[in-house]
Amino acid sequence: MKNESASCIAILGTGSDVGKSIVTTALCRVFSDSQIDVAPYKAQNMSNNSGVTPEGLEMGRAQIVQAEAARIAPHVDMNPVLLKPTSQVGSQVVLLGKAWLNASAVEYHNRKNKLFDTACSALDRLRKKHSIVVMEGAGSCAEVNLLPNDIVNLRMAQYANAPVILVADIHRGGVFAQIVGTLACLPEKWRSLIKGVIINRFRGDIALFKGGVQWIENHTGLPVLGVLPWYEDFAIEQEDSVVIEQVRHNTVLEKGKPAIAVIRLPHISNFTDMDPLHQIDGLQVVYLERPRPLADFSAVIIPGSKSTRSDLEWAWDTGWAEHLKTYANNGGALLGICGGYQMLGRTVQDPDGVEAKPGVTAGIDLLPVETILKAPKTTTRTLFSWNGGQGAGYEIHMGQTRRYQGDPVFNVHQRNQITCDDIDGCVTENGRIMGTYIHGLFDSPGITHKWLNAVGLGHLATDLAFGPAARDRSYDQLADHFCKHIRVEQIRCMLK
Repeated sequence: MKNESASCIAILGTGSDVGKSIVTTALCRVFSDSQIDVAPYKAQNMSNNSGVTPEGLEMGRAQIVQAEAARIAPHVDMNPVLLKPTSQVGSQVVLLGKAWLNASAVEYHNRKNKLFDTACSALDRLRKKHSIVVMEGAGSCAEVNLLPNDIVNLRMAQYANAPVILVADIHRGGVFAQIVGTLACLPEKWRSLIKGVIINRFRGDIALFKGGVQWIENHTGLPVLGVLPWYEDFAIEQEDSVVIEQVRHNTVLEKGKPAIAVIRLPHISNFTDMDPLHQIDGLQVVYLERPRPLADFSAVIIPGSKSTRSDLEWAWDTGWAEHLKTYANNGGALLGICGGYQMLGRTVQDPDGVEAKPGVTAGIDLLPVETILKAPKTTTRTLFSWNGGQGAGYEIHMGQTRRYQGDPVFNVHQRNQITCDDIDGCVTENGRIMGTYIHGLFDSPGITHKWLNAVGLGHLATDLAFGPAARDRSYDQLADHFCKHIRVEQIRCMLK
């Protein structure tokens, strides 16, 4: 039964990448398992990892994952404000699923009151449709310079009258200082909202941390609701590129084990496209940032980019473009996805300054295509096929690509639930170099099987256990793991 105004609980953190998204995802599945109509919510997300709703609108992938865990369809009210960084000081602002404007940090700051009102309205709508809303914060909830204009952490929790659980990461060290320091930075009106602590990513014997739990409780007056151990037997999509920012510069490949390289672009987006490849037994997947010869790799992937021309210039300036051309000329297999597809063409043209200053950037020229960046932004859920293999993915791109030679890669049968007869991508005559606009390719085992065959790794495609069913099993495993180590009943009692 739906409430007039659903109860809310807020999951905030001592910093970025401490486990807020995982805790939120776990609670969504735990409440759903109890037959409670639960929905996730994050007022403002900053990430180039986005996805598409059934309506064809764009939102953060973390909230799409959480909606899957809650067993409901994703909706842009779950992530009303999405910031997609395009530079060190600027982002594209996606508002309620649609690209709204490109703004500098200062310009965005000046619009926060309007955006807070929009985010509150989205939360209000969710609370009318569902029984519980699990709210996720962003970064540290104690950034004192940002507190007055916060629209996602404690100010939003206060608006929702939501009890707050503070998540800290013991793996990065300094967990006591994380917790005590966070509380010390907060004014009393917001510190009083915090009702408990979860410690994430513990390795070792939890019994040895009993004294640590007591110390935290004694010094903060807050209950430690549990200590969540590290897990490795299942996988949940990560929130953003924090997990790949520490790229190994001297990657040593395991002998006798085939490897796929992913170029770690400065503005990489939708890196979760590669998640299923990490789950294939017998395959190494490595991210490369510093230019190097590529002969040791069975295939190389150029992923999506939020700033294609900038990353293309980076590829030329660093020498990556020449390494990629040499690799391709020597028979290597290349796959470009979205921005990576655009980069493999002859030119990327931006006559209207969609990304930055208007102009034209030379492509790597390995596919006979040219791209013009222009509005409107394409956001679709897409059903497609490849030589009989069926796939489901999504498209998010600001641009149109024209193919001069070669063949299309995929037949497109449906976009945003509307039947169509279209094509996508480009592949060279020898089948070794291909590009596509479709993200989530490898979520479809049949498509992954065909791609592995195309790059000479068909022997690894015998048991591809991923896709929606595998993700659903992972949510069940996460919920079991969570309930084993966290006092869930105490969390339920916090809900009003």
